Amino acid sequence: MPVLEKLSPKNVMGFFEELSAIPHGSGNTKAISDYCVRFAQARGLQYQQDEVNNVVIIKEATQGYEDDPAVILQGHLDMVCEKDPGCSIDMETEGLRLATDGQWIWAEGTTLGGDDGIAVAMALALLDSNDLPHPRLEVVLTVDEEIGLLGAAALQTDLLQGRLMINVDSEVEGILTISCAGGVRANCHVPVEWDLTAGMLCRLSITGLTGGHSGIKIINGSANANVLMGRLLYGLSHEMALRLVSLSGGMADNAIAAACEATVMISEEEVERFRGLTASYAEVFRSEFRATDPNMQIECVVDDPAEVQTLTLAATARVTSVMMLLPNGVQTMSAHIPGLVQTSLNMGIARLQEHAAVISFSVRSSIATEKALLCNKIDCLSTVLGGETTYSGDYPGWAYNPDSKLRDLVADVYEKQTGKKAVIEAIHAGLECGIFAGKLPGLDCVSIGPDMENIHSPRERLNVASAERTWNLICEVLARAKEL
Repeated sequence: MPVLEKLSPKNVMGFFEELSAIPHGSGNTKAISDYCVRFAQARGLQYQQDEVNNVVIIKEATQGYEDDPAVILQGHLDMVCEKDPGCSIDMETEGLRLATDGQWIWAEGTTLGGDDGIAVAMALALLDSNDLPHPRLEVVLTVDEEIGLLGAAALQTDLLQGRLMINVDSEVEGILTISCAGGVRANCHVPVEWDLTAGMLCRLSITGLTGGHSGIKIINGSANANVLMGRLLYGLSHEMALRLVSLSGGMADNAIAAACEATVMISEEEVERFRGLTASYAEVFRSEFRATDPNMQIECVVDDPAEVQTLTLAATARVTSVMMLLPNGVQTMSAHIPGLVQTSLNMGIARLQEHAAVISFSVRSSIATEKALLCNKIDCLSTVLGGETTYSGDYPGWAYNPDSKLRDLVADVYEKQTGKKAVIEAIHAGLECGIFAGKLPGLDCVSIGPDMENIHSPRERLNVASAERTWNLICEVLARAKEL
């Protein structure tokens, strides 16, 4: 007996339950992609399935809407697979065990995949309907969104006529997301030379910082351990002969570095002065960041004399200089949306390797030219110091459109249906909308979704009433598409 058969909207919930029976974690999307193809074939709908399992399904306009602009409805097929300890379900081969109390839907022991299965279910329900008015409907179902927007990046857009897109991949009802940042990982390589040196080894550590997501949390202005270590090493090296032995800071380019460690070599005569200067810098850093990073710890441990490989003085100066000069943090704020970071970069990883010091950044901006400008600055500095910068994972941003007709229509429908004003929001992080904005010039897009809680965890759950309201919202926006 179906678990969700008494819930509304009935067709949406029926498709959601069918989808939930198909394993569809990221990287395991062939079966659910094929399900969508069979769905299209059974209804005689035009479709396209590509080699990575993205699916596009087209439904022509209903009577009276033939001359109106096409609308893209977009979501992703993959889900994050997490489960409770002791849960026996094999999420590679078994479906989910859905449960509901009439108000919420969840999966027993695992993630639910409401992110983004509910979007797929709504899209299929629209394609399956015979009584809902709409213009040409272009349903785009991508794969592997959860592991880097990979399906959207690979998608060919030949079939797509639409330049109006509703993305159903948000988790708070009533929030209309209308802009996101693009990004790229920049790896700055600074060449180094080594020498056998005798002296006192001193270990420096900066720990206990707040850290956090480099897109969402960058506006807080909290300390970055790599940046502070650069300041500390640069300051100390201008007071005494200091040679860098090791450097290791941060865990990911898109996370604000919460800890950094370095080992340096100095002469025995400078030990006490070294300790005193380090303590002075520690006091300055704690004072500057006492509001954002109250648990900051800066330690200095002096080891016994040793003879080890160290960077030359010139190489040490090169590395400390690049850590001082490379920009970090918020660069510009949006002129259109109060409080929104427009462009930033984060010195997420600092490593001393055999032939180079490698400093890795997450560069973000909703303005492509500003992202390029930051990359050019990193290029210039690394080139001056005899190094180079490499890039990976480039994805476009989604710039705010002050004249978005789609946003205004969705907001109007939402207010009329609920009596509440929609919240218009932009985020300083990546969404598939950014990929599509780059592929479809002139795209007018908005991201919406029903209330979901604890996504990407076994405590994930989907609000039934909110899902129904979101369905009604989409149907009414399509019915009023003549206004666009």
